[in-house]
Amino acid sequence: MNFNDGMNMDMVDFDNMMPQPFLLGLLSAFDNRYQACADRCIKEITWKQFFAIICINLCKESPTINELSDIMGSSHQNVKKILDKLASKGFVEMVSDTADRRKQRIVLTKKCQEFCESNDLESQHFMANLFEGIDEKDLLITIQTIMKMEKNIENL
Repeated sequence: MNFNDGMNMDMVDFDNMMPQPFLLGLLSAFDNRYQACADRCIKEITWKQFFAIICINLCKESPTINELSDIMGSSHQNVKKILDKLASKGFVEMVSDTADRRKQRIVLTKKCQEFCESNDLESQHFMANLFEGIDEKDLLITIQTIMKMEKNIENL
């Protein structure tokens, strides 16, 4: 397998690299590059804020901060900061849970829904370009591998 496809990694000694640490480094570097690219493409909010919106949309019911933190794989404190910024922009509201008033649930506003709708076509185009040339079989293997790694993290 040629690990150098599509990357400018002239300084990497591919002959002597170990695949596990290389994959971890590659995932970290990809995350940084993707975040920078997405921040340039998404108007009005950051990628992390948009990711929070995506995760909220994945939930069957409006999540609590703790539930959203778990889904996002981030600390309560970091998610709270993201939500505070989204709330100040009018994208989310915190509402009391109907069954337990002590819990606060995160609700997307109409402004947020309109933002998502107005950016849907651009988002689809971005995703199509990002995954261009990657067949579904490879994508599913990547998903399975990362999900296994995620499960292994829980056991550490």
